[in-house]
Amino acid sequence: MLYPITVEVLHQVFSPHGFVEKIVTFQKSAGFQALIQYQSRQCAVQARTSLQGRNIYDGCCQLDIQFSNLDELQVNYNNDRSRDFTNPNLPSEQKGRSSQQPAYGDVVGYPPQMPNAAAIAAAFGGGLPPGISGTNDRCTVLASNLNPDSIDEDKLFNLFSLYGNIVRIKLLRNKPDHALVQMGDGFQAELAVHFLKGAMLFGKRLEVNFSKHPNITQGADTHEYMNSNLNRFNRNAAKNYRYCCSPTKMIHLSTLPQDITEEEIGNLVEEHGTIVNTKLFEMNGKKQALVLFETEEEATEALVCKHATSLAGSIVRISFSQLQSIRENQ
Repeated sequence: MLYPITVEVLHQVFSPHGFVEKIVTFQKSAGFQALIQYQSRQCAVQARTSLQGRNIYDGCCQLDIQFSNLDELQVNYNNDRSRDFTNPNLPSEQKGRSSQQPAYGDVVGYPPQMPNAAAIAAAFGGGLPPGISGTNDRCTVLASNLNPDSIDEDKLFNLFSLYGNIVRIKLLRNKPDHALVQMGDGFQAELAVHFLKGAMLFGKRLEVNFSKHPNITQGADTHEYMNSNLNRFNRNAAKNYRYCCSPTKMIHLSTLPQDITEEEIGNLVEEHGTIVNTKLFEMNGKKQALVLFETEEEATEALVCKHATSLAGSIVRISFSQLQSIRENQ
């Protein structure tokens, strides 16, 4: 174990696979161990299938996951070593005893000093996507060759927020086909440059590069998104990192009204292109949908125009799906 593993790190690694109720960690002669209790057995099975043998950090902390024969974990304290996520009111330690903090003085090295290092490691199985260095510290990107007649700040937000949190966006008045986008950190900016370079949008091939400006100065012509609750990476960061990809022909719609029909989904996005197929389904009791377009550009246009729009009182969330086709039994 080259890096410290806390309850927080484990929660980021395991929560994308289902609701984690409790975590207990302990040191045994065989090494550091943890017990993780999911809400359902199905989630535990999925987590083991997905994470067995994966590394939490790059090149180390390989997971060896077995099913426990315990039915229920007993958690008495919420701290770095144990946590009951269903009961946030537990004390952090026994009254009158100071908690023995684990000594990290002899640890070989700390986690890579990237923001969200644990979420990133969890998303990509300890590595990084091909072509991503993880060492970029420039947060602002320059998007050019935009279509000035069709683009605005909110549409750029909808696209770039797939790769990280957006701080602010500025359309350049003297170059109407250029915009500056300031991301939450350098890693998120690198994802945006990597995955969006060359994407087609409104009939133009997008150019995305790192800007020479470290950040965008706030002003009358900037749009602020720092506190926007539409930023996707405030919750489920690991899950959102895992979904990062270049634009595809298939979009995934979530947080839909419970009584939505396939026809209404078609009505929402059909103006953006030719729909090949749609599928409405339920996950964890919530309605979601897949829509397959004929081209990546049509899917991208539907995403930038319709993400965060209101449908029967629900704010629709849209991202790209990496599925190649819609199967009936999916």
